[in-house]
Amino acid sequence: MFREMRRKKQLLSQKECETILTEETSGVLALAGDDDYPYAVPISYVYDGGKIFFHSAKSGHKLDAIRRNPKASFCVISQDLIVPEEYTTYFRSVIAFGRIRVLEEDSEKRDAIEKLAAKYSPGETAEDRTQAIEREWKPLCMLEMTIDHLTGKEAIELVRKKKQDSL
Repeated sequence: MFREMRRKKQLLSQKECETILTEETSGVLALAGDDDYPYAVPISYVYDGGKIFFHSAKSGHKLDAIRRNPKASFCVISQDLIVPEEYTTYFRSVIAFGRIRVLEEDSEKRDAIEKLAAKYSPGETAEDRTQAIEREWKPLCMLEMTIDHLTGKEAIELVRKKKQDSL
């Protein structure tokens, strides 16, 4: 169902992909938008156990697209170093493919927003996070993407460097 990567030497391991998803803070969510135009939106997220959680308003382009077609891809770039003298970039990125659903149960929604809040406000106390969540609870919508396929790729120069470093 999902294409195999052509440049297999540049393929990141599952662990490397999960590390990128865990450590990075934003990505681009791609959906089937209005009139069959792709709709790609930058968004913050949290990765947890094969799922990616996003927050959203309760209405808008993103939710309309998800309700029409829950299939999505999500791309995170963890490195993009421009190397002008080589006419290239040393990149590392991950793409997740999956299906998104709106979390309807308050307990699921609460669990997801707690994870998101902990990621983006790690220095806050649980009490402060709870107060912030309560303030925003009414208009809050939480989305869950279950990953069907995860792939990552890095520049061949980074592959070669890893190989050299391991010698």
